[in-house]
Amino acid sequence: MRDFHSILKELKFYLSKSKDVKVYDKDVAQALGITPMNFATLKRRNSIPYENIIQFCKKENLCGSEIFFD
Repeated sequence: MRDFHSILKELKFYLSKSKDVKVYDKDVAQALGITPMNFATLKRRNSIPYENIIQFCKKENLCGSEIFFD
């Protein structure tokens, strides 16, 4: 299972494919339905927002194993 930073990298990669631009933490936070400030706290604590990521995967019709596992 991946750590927070690897999951963040995968989410940024997925979002950049759809926008074709550089994706920042605030963009990931918005996609997950989290405020940028809360996202920064989660990142600093290395705490993965599983529920938000699962909801994002469902909304985007994305397989969660691509995000969480190698």
